[in-house]
Amino acid sequence: MRGFYDMTPRERAVAALTLNIPDQVPTFELEFQLEDLMFGKRFLHQEDLIGKSAKEREFLIKENAEYMIHVYEELEYSIIPVHYLDTQGIKETAAHIRKLTGDRFMLTTHGDGTFSIPSGDKMLDFVYWLADNPDEAHETAQRYADQAIERNKELIDAGFDSFILCSDYCFNSGPFLSPTMFREFVQPYLYKIIQETKKAGAYTIKHTDGNIMPILDQLVECGPHAIHSLDPMAKVDIKEVKELVGDKVCLCGNVNCALMQTGTDEEVVESAKYCLTYGKPNGGYIFCTSNVPFRGLPVERYKLILDVWKQMRDY
Repeated sequence: MRGFYDMTPRERAVAALTLNIPDQVPTFELEFQLEDLMFGKRFLHQEDLIGKSAKEREFLIKENAEYMIHVYEELEYSIIPVHYLDTQGIKETAAHIRKLTGDRFMLTTHGDGTFSIPSGDKMLDFVYWLADNPDEAHETAQRYADQAIERNKELIDAGFDSFILCSDYCFNSGPFLSPTMFREFVQPYLYKIIQETKKAGAYTIKHTDGNIMPILDQLVECGPHAIHSLDPMAKVDIKEVKELVGDKVCLCGNVNCALMQTGTDEEVVESAKYCLTYGKPNGGYIFCTSNVPFRGLPVERYKLILDVWKQMRDY
């Protein structure tokens, strides 16, 4: 008979995402970019398949899926992120992971379709476009949302059971759009993507970097299962966010990526301990960094926060 401490990785993620208390705090990352340094080779990317025959492509995708399982089992992730390939490649990867692991893990990939911060040289043009052509902007936002929903449903059929909605809305100083403009041009479409994706049977994790506090209420109103990153570089504090909305939405992150690059070992450990101290109580927390373990980040620093997690994860 299975006991409380025999939860599968997926069951831990589901418990956290539904604001229940798992046997231990689950962990994952939006993306994990240290695989070559920690495990010896890079995950498969779409460009690696250029010029390959159908048989070679099938072999590489299956090999990559098996490598991903190895990496994420070693890291003890509850959620496996599947990226870097086109939609067909992502579907085939998920199918092979499911064939080998069943429903042991939650599978996730990108699933957003809302407006995000445009690249630097297009910011003013984008804002003027919203102001001067609101009807066109709404039509475009609706089309993008519908496309995201259809893709998410297609990926659910292929074995995915969660989506990370990755449109970034905020700088460290605050949202790119004012809360009023965000409510008009983004929030209704984010709400629709989340609700339709949930209705189709998947969990939703809303990611955005930066200072989300001026639009936190709007993000929560959209009904995601979780909010990801909780960026401490933008003064977002998991203690404060937990007090404000921890009874409404699961929280993911807040471990300071910048400190992992430039701080001391002691500062990195303290950041991880702080997040577990204030995120863990009463469930509804997934341990991860405030962005991703990006290429160039010292591997030993990432191992440090995992060590803290292993010491403090049990409920």
